Amino acid sequence: MRISVVVPTYRRPELLERCLGALCAQDLEPADYEIIVCDDGPEAATRASVERTAALHARRGLAIRYVPVHETQGPAAARNAGWRAARAPCLAFTDDDTLPQPGWLRAGLAALEHAPAAAGRIVVPLGAAPSDYERDASGLAQAEFATANAFVRHEALAALGGFDERFTSAWREDSDLHFALLRAGARIARAEDAVVVHPVRPARWGASLAQQRKSRFEALLFRKHPALYRERIGAWPPLLYYAVLACVLALLVSLAAGAHHAALASLAAWLGLTGAFCARRLRTTRRDPGHVLEMIWTSLWIPFLSIYWRLHGAVRYRTWFL
Repeated sequence: MRISVVVPTYRRPELLERCLGALCAQDLEPADYEIIVCDDGPEAATRASVERTAALHARRGLAIRYVPVHETQGPAAARNAGWRAARAPCLAFTDDDTLPQPGWLRAGLAALEHAPAAAGRIVVPLGAAPSDYERDASGLAQAEFATANAFVRHEALAALGGFDERFTSAWREDSDLHFALLRAGARIARAEDAVVVHPVRPARWGASLAQQRKSRFEALLFRKHPALYRERIGAWPPLLYYAVLACVLALLVSLAAGAHHAALASLAAWLGLTGAFCARRLRTTRRDPGHVLEMIWTSLWIPFLSIYWRLHGAVRYRTWFL
């Protein structure tokens, strides 16, 4: 066996089954690879989906295994359970909502012949007029190293201790591994022919507000790799958000002091900055009334939620992160 594919999943059996179908169609010999599904919060429907697919391909000699993770901990912990159960010297990581193309594993193995880790190419299909959420999700296609399409030698991952399980959401746990590999002096190859298609799943109205919770993991990543964070992700805090917060605080202070002219100026500045933020989000996205209303509403709240979760992470992980 040459490579083990690790797929974390959480209560999405229909998407998982589609992903498994693509993995079973790889152009490697079935005996050359195995598929390990790590169920983060085991449920009967997911197990049944894996077992159904495994039975369908058993005669070909393709091993598909189900690994339950009994305490829901997030994708980092699920991936750790998967690679530790793996039997091959090379590991491939993808997500349960992706469609790895037929030559994916072959191209990944070729890249690992010359480096301990490799990053493949992620294709995110978008329509002519995407939503703000879809446009944001499409940034995955420009990621340097993402676990939706990554390859690592087993010994290299073991030397680093695997994924940091403090990243309990699907956010920055792959950047953490990327930075840990770089700090260990590992070369990370590009595997452009290892292609994974990553469709954007529909999101509920106002989903960008809930997304701000992930900002706390920015603080954890910064604490662990401050120099690489500044170099690869951002050297500056979100100044627009802090400017919005400053305007609102000035408005409240002015109202409390009875300084009505200052209050009006602060209100105008707040609305101006919020309007500019909303317009920037709408510039390359849909303009239908429902989406415009969503952008107005969420633009009012995103700066405050983002700052709250950034500071929450800074306190929790004891780092100076603004």
